[in-house]
Amino acid sequence: MSEQTQTGAPAASTDAPAPVSPSTHDPLWVERNGTRTYTGYSGRGARVDIGPVTAGAVFTPGELLKIALAACAGMSSDTKFARVLGDDYKVKITVEGPKDPTEDRYPSLHEVFEIDLTSLDDAVRDKTLLLAQRSIDRACTVANTLKAGALVPPATFVPPIEALDECTDDGDDGDGDGSPAGAGTTTEGRA
Repeated sequence: MSEQTQTGAPAASTDAPAPVSPSTHDPLWVERNGTRTYTGYSGRGARVDIGPVTAGAVFTPGELLKIALAACAGMSSDTKFARVLGDDYKVKITVEGPKDPTEDRYPSLHEVFEIDLTSLDDAVRDKTLLLAQRSIDRACTVANTLKAGALVPPATFVPPIEALDECTDDGDDGDGDGSPAGAGTTTEGRA
């Protein structure tokens, strides 16, 4: 870290909020392992174990939501903090907010950044925090989705692709067009 950065003068760069990340189109899905336990997958090979607290070393879906919010805020503000603290800065971000068991939702989620800004003078610290929050407000997809109240339509239920393949073994299901029932549903539409 340069002496100039330690004394509070920011390195020369733009104060623009973090750029919005491009949307990925990699498939995401979960597969059942047992009673109320699943493994989540991405098309890039990532995986995460999901289940109830009683299942042990797994994340609950609510915990994944909170972790996604914390990580999104961290990623969105990363360059603002790195610019004044250096690329090796440390931060721990927690998301707090109890679940309302009656409504089965989190009414409020609050992010808390544990980050050492004592090396910055007051003006640089305040400006860095302002820019970090602007970047979070602009580029954190998870927070923006939650704040906007994303629509979650009813689930779609379709047979597995293997079951559709079995329906087409003779090429004719009796409807005259040679397509199995439900064949208009694409794999992409099932994600």
